[in-house]
Amino acid sequence: MSKLRASVVGASGYAGGDLLRLLLFHPNVEIAQVTSESNLGKSITKVHPNLRKVTDLKFTSMHELEECDLIFLCLPHGTAMNSIDKFKALAPKIIDLSADFRLGDPALYEKWYGETHSRTDILSEFVYGIPELHREEMRTANYISSAGCNATASILGLYPLYKNGLVELDRTVIEVKVGSSEAGNKSTASSHHPIKSGSVRSYQPVQHRHSAEIVQELSFGKEMQVHFSATSIDMVRGVLATCHVFMKDDFDEKDIWKIYRKEYADEPFIRIVKEREGNYRFPEPKLLAGTNYCDIGFQKDEFSNRLVVISAIDNLMKGAAGQALQAFNIMNGFEETMGLEFPGIHPI
Repeated sequence: MSKLRASVVGASGYAGGDLLRLLLFHPNVEIAQVTSESNLGKSITKVHPNLRKVTDLKFTSMHELEECDLIFLCLPHGTAMNSIDKFKALAPKIIDLSADFRLGDPALYEKWYGETHSRTDILSEFVYGIPELHREEMRTANYISSAGCNATASILGLYPLYKNGLVELDRTVIEVKVGSSEAGNKSTASSHHPIKSGSVRSYQPVQHRHSAEIVQELSFGKEMQVHFSATSIDMVRGVLATCHVFMKDDFDEKDIWKIYRKEYADEPFIRIVKEREGNYRFPEPKLLAGTNYCDIGFQKDEFSNRLVVISAIDNLMKGAAGQALQAFNIMNGFEETMGLEFPGIHPI
């Protein structure tokens, strides 16, 4: 079969770089163009040196885009919605890695992003981009909006419990610890090495935007609350979500294990981690660097009805580029794991 021609818009960032790394080795993809307004004419290896001797592609301008089969949008939040008609005219399929089309309710954009959504008329055309939840819609979709990294880890960790109505809906507490790459490749005062090194910084203790995605995907039409906090730690890649939920009934850990196995047994990128001993009894982001896996573990509090669910991903992979490629495979009828088989490196 002929290869699909895909372009990556905004390819100079960390997520764009990982996406290029994946696409360059995908057997059914030819990269048509890669854009970066700040790196026009430069080889992509000037920005992504890990791709040396892999490609001779150069950055072009977004305004020089030509027609292709699919466009990946890796643009800053708020950009895609204002240029979406141009992209739709150039490609029949689009995968947007920003937050612009993640929420189905336009009122939520004003609440969580502080601005009015400029294209509420096409929000319903985008499928929310977690394949494990929306695989069937993706098979026939033309437009997919990739999920947020913190939201992905939290939603996948809790989905079986909420789907089956097993937890109290107003007491979920989620604390995520995230690596520095989540903040992007633009240096700031907080990312300056003497400041960042060794730090554990609570940067969003309340009102994190990804809370809206979590509620959207886990509420199942019911009223629910999520109490979400985010902490930046001295790590480059990774998200570790520690989720505290309170069970409605008295389940033991064997029952909970069966619930997760029933939901995720056939999922290629979900791994249930529950070891009796050793350093790796629970999910750990370091083991997932460069992979598209989501590792999920849990432990029940013997003295209450609290269940602690621990979920880990690589924020640039399952939280961005890898999940986008997984969705790409589904929407184009390819094997879902194609180009994503890397199991990770240990030790690293």
